Amino acid sequence: MSQATKHQKTRFFTPAVILCAAALFIAGLCFFSARWFVSTYGRLGFDSILFTLTSDLGGVQDGLVLRYLLQAILPTLVLTGALVLVLFWLPHKNAGKYSRRPSHRGLRIAIAVVLALFLTGFAAWDVELDDYLLDQLQNSDLYEKYYVDPAAASITFPEEKRNLVYIMLESMETTYLSKELGGAMEENLIPELYELARENINFSHNTGVGGFYCTSGATWTIGAMVAQTAGIPLKTPTEDVNQYGAEGEAFLPGVTTLTDILHDAGYTQSLMVGSDVSFGGREAYFSQHGMDEISDIYTARIDGIVPEDYFVWWGMEDMNLFEYAKQKLLNLSRNAEPFAFTLLTVDTHHVGGYQCELCQESASGETYDQSISCSSRQVANFVDWIQHQDFYENTTIIIVGDHETMDNGYIERNVSDSYQRMVYNCFINAAAETNLTRNRKFAAVDLFPTTLAAIGCQIEGNRLGLGTNLFSSSPTLTEKMGIKKFDDELAKGSDYYEANFYEQEETE
Repeated sequence: MSQATKHQKTRFFTPAVILCAAALFIAGLCFFSARWFVSTYGRLGFDSILFTLTSDLGGVQDGLVLRYLLQAILPTLVLTGALVLVLFWLPHKNAGKYSRRPSHRGLRIAIAVVLALFLTGFAAWDVELDDYLLDQLQNSDLYEKYYVDPAAASITFPEEKRNLVYIMLESMETTYLSKELGGAMEENLIPELYELARENINFSHNTGVGGFYCTSGATWTIGAMVAQTAGIPLKTPTEDVNQYGAEGEAFLPGVTTLTDILHDAGYTQSLMVGSDVSFGGREAYFSQHGMDEISDIYTARIDGIVPEDYFVWWGMEDMNLFEYAKQKLLNLSRNAEPFAFTLLTVDTHHVGGYQCELCQESASGETYDQSISCSSRQVANFVDWIQHQDFYENTTIIIVGDHETMDNGYIERNVSDSYQRMVYNCFINAAAETNLTRNRKFAAVDLFPTTLAAIGCQIEGNRLGLGTNLFSSSPTLTEKMGIKKFDDELAKGSDYYEANFYEQEETE
């Protein structure tokens, strides 16, 4: 081995070079991960990323992992390797002279540090970390002013309690309606859901079939579930960031939720998802707040709905999920107690949705259009089945989207930047009536008291959590404050939230 080669290898493996390589790799990983996240999901706010990183990721879709490996890990390795070679290896001629010029080594190290800082800074900006940190430095008084503790509220159930079927549709927006119906598409992708909303009760932001705003802390599934059932956004602790819902960890123990209230009222409650229910802390949240039974892909295998080794998309497709739900509803209806059944669909999840054997070709050629339209048909068929069951007469059906779609590429291709996207909702066979359904401004938090009103409950003051009963004439906080102000306050830090919701007061 020549003397020059020895010098070359020596300088390549010095501690400074190794540290630079590590810094470039970490910075590159941050950069490409941020790019992948934004291009895949859109800008959801850093809070959703922080929660995902600190919660249970069991059951994540295999396709997403592969995309991340190809679009984030692989480019990081290539970029890091290229930069290290250019900065510390390629100048191989006159290696001895190079080794005697520390200024040259210092310049290369400085360039590596600047590049690492630039990549990291861009990544932070890309995922809105700067906005998140600024928000956390501010303390909102929203909860001190407006939060109504459900544990202390006066809620009166009807003498004959009504059953509840709560269908949460993955990424279901009114955006999928045709332009002439107030949507953003050339043709109506969800005609069945449109008719259900038009023929029943739909709270709308306009004069036609419309929906609600997707606000901070409710832009991903478990965040939306918390908002819709607890009347608050889901926020990740700024201190002692543990895995939400991990073994031994409590999930919002200081919050009284819809399922807590129904549990105390004697309801038998069941949650069903087609994926791994542990994903994102869903199992922890509901099991700790009054849910009696939880079903997912694993119980579906045990119950013979799908084969023992079955796994497609996130677990099993909605085609099988609805059949499983029918069995569960029949079993629940045989009990003497009222029941509350919550169902979460999955086929319209990003990216591109899942196309089952019931899907039909779309005129646009978009595979996601096929999944959206197929979901609309399947939900309508499921509702029709419920309406033909003996238990339907005393059952309220609520159909809502969880949040806006995270398929950012689909939105960029099909929806104008100026279009106001809204989340779908529909109330069927509700025990409450109202003529105040049009031109409303509301958010996911308002569904909490509205759901109780829909099954016949009387709520003193018509407010729970940060939500307002939409069947009442009381204005929502969004209507009082305006959507921007309300959303800004939700995004800020809150001493009240941390002191009252993360921890449960001990009683003697």
